[in-house]
Amino acid sequence: MPAVKAVGLTKLFEELRAVDAIDFEIEEGECFGFLGPNGAGKSTTMRMIHCGSPLTSGKLEVLGMDVTVDSRRIKEVIGVAPQENNLDPDFTVGRNLTVYGRYFDIPKKEVAERADRLLEFMQLTEKRNEKIQEISGGMKRRLIIARAMVNEPRLLILDEPTTGLDPQARHLIWDKVRELKRKKVTVILTTHYMDEAERLCDRLVIMDHGKIILQGRPRELIDRIIGTDVVEIDTPTDELESYVKGKRWQYERTIDRLLIYTNEGQKVAAEIKEHFSLSYYLIRNATLEDVFLRSTGRGLVE
Repeated sequence: MPAVKAVGLTKLFEELRAVDAIDFEIEEGECFGFLGPNGAGKSTTMRMIHCGSPLTSGKLEVLGMDVTVDSRRIKEVIGVAPQENNLDPDFTVGRNLTVYGRYFDIPKKEVAERADRLLEFMQLTEKRNEKIQEISGGMKRRLIIARAMVNEPRLLILDEPTTGLDPQARHLIWDKVRELKRKKVTVILTTHYMDEAERLCDRLVIMDHGKIILQGRPRELIDRIIGTDVVEIDTPTDELESYVKGKRWQYERTIDRLLIYTNEGQKVAAEIKEHFSLSYYLIRNATLEDVFLRSTGRGLVE
């Protein structure tokens, strides 16, 4: 049984189709990513999964339960770490966990023990008695994730968990996500960091304008859409672009670069150098970010 199954999932806001009849399945124990530009429908999909927003049509099951009739039971067994900081500023770090745990009717002694374990898990034990305004942004993110785990959820939703964090804090959270996967917790991740999705996600979807436009394993998507290599050429001429087009290579031209997608980066670069004088070029490994930009476009979405 999948952890989450959606068939024809749709969400309308008046005339806007925020989520447009999408289908997907998330297996138990995997890390599943939702990627897409702003306004693609990711957050709306997340809200429907954790029963924060009713669906307009279609079918959505979470842990075998229908969100339209079992929302209370679903909320009891999932955890949600939202993007925004909604910690209680009047409580200490530790009390943010224990008070939240009481909403799930967890006995006082047990919730205190869980709080201790979670503070240790997120390396926050020494901050237990500090107020929220006294800890760093990275610590707040870790505390929000810890709070989402107080009820020992079978499914954990992480909405952009590392936005604005320094590299050390990001890697700590990555390590914790991997540890949760080893414990067979299903993790749903939304992020704008493509390297994060590439490292953590077993499978993912890329959404745009409310639809799923790509789905699969990160490496498989990279190989299928881009190839193994990207050849970047600085300040390309129209003549060079015509040559590349004539060779029927997959390519893209940006403001100041020509990007050639291939499985033979060295061979392609050598052939171009035989015919053109290049001021600068680079052969690099293809990444999930290349897939994302090629599939959703390079225009800025506000």
